[in-house]
Amino acid sequence: MPSSYNDLFPETAVRDHVGDAWYQTTVRVPARWADERIVLRLDSATQRAVVWVNGSQVAEHEGGYTPFEADVTDVVDVDADNRITVVVDNTLTWQSIPPGFVEETPDGPRQRYFHDFFNYAGLHRAVWLYTRPATHIEDVIVVTGLDGSTGTVRYEVATSGHAEVRVAPARRGGRGGRTGDGCERRTGGGGRPPVATGRRLPLRPRGRASERRRGARRRVRAGGRRADRRGHGTRFLINGEPFYFKGFGKHEDTPVRGKGHDDAYLVHDFALMEWLGANSFRTSHYPYAEEVLEYCDRHGIVVIDETAAVCLNMGLSGGIFGGPTLETFSEETVNEATRQTHRRAIQELIARDKNHPCVVLWSIANEPESDTPESRTYFEPLAAEARALDPSRPIGFVNVMLAPPDKDVVTDLFDVIMLNRYYGWYVNTGDLAGAERALEAELRAWEDKHAKPIIITEYGADTVAGLRSVTATPWTEDYQVELLEMSHRVFDRVDAVVGEQIWNFADFATAPGVFRVDGNKKGVFTRDRRPKAATQHLRRRWRNADRRPS
Repeated sequence: MPSSYNDLFPETAVRDHVGDAWYQTTVRVPARWADERIVLRLDSATQRAVVWVNGSQVAEHEGGYTPFEADVTDVVDVDADNRITVVVDNTLTWQSIPPGFVEETPDGPRQRYFHDFFNYAGLHRAVWLYTRPATHIEDVIVVTGLDGSTGTVRYEVATSGHAEVRVAPARRGGRGGRTGDGCERRTGGGGRPPVATGRRLPLRPRGRASERRRGARRRVRAGGRRADRRGHGTRFLINGEPFYFKGFGKHEDTPVRGKGHDDAYLVHDFALMEWLGANSFRTSHYPYAEEVLEYCDRHGIVVIDETAAVCLNMGLSGGIFGGPTLETFSEETVNEATRQTHRRAIQELIARDKNHPCVVLWSIANEPESDTPESRTYFEPLAAEARALDPSRPIGFVNVMLAPPDKDVVTDLFDVIMLNRYYGWYVNTGDLAGAERALEAELRAWEDKHAKPIIITEYGADTVAGLRSVTATPWTEDYQVELLEMSHRVFDRVDAVVGEQIWNFADFATAPGVFRVDGNKKGVFTRDRRPKAATQHLRRRWRNADRRPS
């Protein structure tokens, strides 16, 4: 680890395993930690986990993509070996996020799920053992803004007990805090101290949000970025300037590692995005590793941050994925218990990522049912929760083709319209002229109904690398290029469109099925990051004069 266990061994029983998978290791706790509080932290465990230290249960967590931790001071032996055991359960139910169900067959349990990516499982990110003082900083909230051309910082600091909190701005470049000018002291109690307004600082739009803990000190490198949609019509503003999203939906997906975080792929993927001229991506369809967001902070890459609430939509699952025909929202399927799981996922996402300047928009779901009264009842409190947790950023969800503007009943609850649209692929297949007319007609209908910016969060076509044809034919590289060119002509004609994020950056693994040959092939790169012909079109559009101006 970090890796998915599914692809490590050449065994079908491992790849398609349903249920518990066990991890165990020993670690020696050094003698110098004797007077410290000792904490065990798991950056993720997909989909849920229970943790023991030396046979004592110390933690339990639901949700595969956000961290959790436990104070293990009382159960570890200092200056000795300690046994850490984790059981990870990949089972999806109607009350999990994402949902699914287990089908019992004569050959054993079979996991059924509705999302179009492989249900990888395991310890996908790092596991940490670290120390902290008994009185320590529990949380820091940093909200940056602009007052004219001057950056502003507001902050809150929560401590574990009654403590004096001292806040000092660091020198530009992040080296060392200064005493004196700009320092503030607040006394923290058991809860969160009153909000202290920090000194106005000249902040760069590209900043760092990584946190370092040294004893009771925490350094938060927060760049100045304010995302704003409300009150600006169809424009999306960052730091007061109109912004146009150019980029991709991505996946944490690589050969052998599956969803396991890999620093080499992290650097390589974003180098390829820079080569293309991309400036943004969406964490489809779950929160990514914290290292990804820290990299984006440092390099000025804009992120739409999304929960794992994908395919809360039985109408879609019963379509191209051949799933059961069921009601999405009912006592037997997605219900109030599901919504509480979803609520916790939103809370944990915002709690983890709130200080990252790269994050400009929270996406609370991908392609849910949004054309029924039940869907509005389900999402209205979740939208309110997300807005209350972070009033500083816009919120949204990603709309599916089954809910066009004359059917959707949820979009008015949100700040931004995000659309997944596959004109020329799932509809108007092979008919790009008809696809162009239909795509423009729908986008103008959204523009007329809602005075909100539109981000196209998915569009594209499955493409087999190396398959070419004289006349553009579906599945060929030529057709992928022509479909993207058609889509871009439409986007450039519709003023409300403020972004284009292609599905997908790279090919990725899916559950086996007749619609998927060795995975989803909509990437402009192959799974091992070889470019398809579409990359040259994107490089010309996003880097050169024929791109849509930002």
